[in-house]
Amino acid sequence: QVQLVESGGGLVQAGGSLRLSCAASGRTFSTYAMGWFRQAPGKEREFVACISWSGGSTYYADSVKGRFTISRDNAKNTVYLQMNSLKPEDTAVYYCAASRLRAITAWDSNDMNYWGKGTLVTVSS
Repeated sequence: QVQLVESGGGLVQAGGSLRLSCAASGRTFSTYAMGWFRQAPGKEREFVACISWSGGSTYYADSVKGRFTISRDNAKNTVYLQMNSLKPEDTAVYYCAASRLRAITAWDSNDMNYWGKGTLVTVSS
């Protein structure tokens, strides 16, 4: 069992930055690939980024490539999402997910093993 708790969301102006954190419980954190998804009001949950268990491989949605960076610290059981050059269309609830998938590519939300409860990011224009 893995429990995930996101933090770091908030209100930021367009062009600003935020760093999200996802703290995981359990000693098996390092065996999971980790990812971030987001869900805007009235829209489906969409993939944002993912990272392999070792941190050696990452993958990003085209909409965030070059602006967002995913990283992890297995010693701290934490995964991060650094978000720069934020746009109003980045406004959403951001969810952390853990997966036993080995492919580091655009993930389907149905393939995740564990989810956090989300943290709200609001980008004002």
